[in-house]
Amino acid sequence: MASQRDVKNRIASVKNIQKITRAMEMVAAARLRRAEQRISKLRPYAEAIRRMTYQAAQAAGAEASSFPLLREHDEVKNVGLLLITGDRGLAGAFNSQIIRAGMRAGAEMGDEGLEPAWYATGRRGVSSLTFRGRELSGSYTGFADKPSYADARGIADDLMSAYVDGKLDRVDILYNAYVSPLTQHVTRETLLPLSAPVLEGASAMGGPDDGSAREQSDGPAPLVEYEPGPEDLLQRLVPDYVEISIYRALIESTAGFFGAQMTAMRNASENAGTLIEEYTLQMNRARQAEITQEIMEVVAGAEGLT
Repeated sequence: MASQRDVKNRIASVKNIQKITRAMEMVAAARLRRAEQRISKLRPYAEAIRRMTYQAAQAAGAEASSFPLLREHDEVKNVGLLLITGDRGLAGAFNSQIIRAGMRAGAEMGDEGLEPAWYATGRRGVSSLTFRGRELSGSYTGFADKPSYADARGIADDLMSAYVDGKLDRVDILYNAYVSPLTQHVTRETLLPLSAPVLEGASAMGGPDDGSAREQSDGPAPLVEYEPGPEDLLQRLVPDYVEISIYRALIESTAGFFGAQMTAMRNASENAGTLIEEYTLQMNRARQAEITQEIMEVVAGAEGLT
């Protein structure tokens, strides 16, 4: 059995760790609130961009297929995989589940005869893929905690250039979609090419469709005159849609990271409290054993004098 001093040192160490985990939990909670505010502000804008792009593509008709980002390649061979992770850990399985999903997707592509091209944001994703021997076509770090639109634009420019130049035939994105501080869903979406099903599908924020697109399709289509024409409008909207889709994924991943970290630190604090109780009980037992031993020695000494 450990001595009282050893147990006291363990209790002090666990208490210090508990202070750190509680502080990290509070910091993550504050940052999570700000990230949730950014998501709520971004969703209406992202949904409007999606709806406008879809309507402009419909108005352009056959001319829409002439845009490089809307045209599917004749043969799909090289597929870009963009994995969005965090720069830091201590967030449970937040980063590892994206890495595992990316590795499974790469293995499935290999079985289908496709060649994956790896892209990653966040130091965790970059280091994990490098450790696994994957050659990165693009790595982006240093902004996972607070991504800006300029960061998303830089990633989008690289992916769009690779797609237009024929280096990539399809681009998929994997990220943690934010649902709540306790729940983040691993989501995989096709970013390029922008087909009609993608633009017509679910809400641009990855949540449930608000029904606006269905309401418009149920009734007569409104008469809209475009100035400039829908073709010119598509040239501006399509790159913006790709950029906002990546920015949305970065924001959702940020909120999911802070939610996962807050939950992980709360669990760590609770586990530390349980451990302190166990060590306290162990220390009390050690103290009781020492007292009992001292009493026995006193009694034995008294008996020896009589």
